[in-house]
Amino acid sequence: MTKEEEKETIVQINHTLDKLRHFLQRDGGDVEFISYEDGIVYVTMTGACQDCFLAIDDVKELIETILQEEVSGVTEVRLADYDRIKKAKGFTEDIY
Repeated sequence: MTKEEEKETIVQINHTLDKLRHFLQRDGGDVEFISYEDGIVYVTMTGACQDCFLAIDDVKELIETILQEEVSGVTEVRLADYDRIKKAKGFTEDIY
């Protein structure tokens, strides 16, 4: 995948996430795109979804399913770990 194709895929991912947000926001939560790598979309859940025991279900059953249907090349959606979030946001120090 070229850099231009990757950029376009990320635009499509963010556009699709924007369409899904209202489902999460109605319960006080949200989703944040972190990165896209080798077909895998990394996200974090925020707000009420951050600590919800059903967050992984939302990621797999809602977000992953829709992204796979609407964005070519997406194979999986995972919750991002701390190191990936730190790198994506350009943090150079531990914030916790």
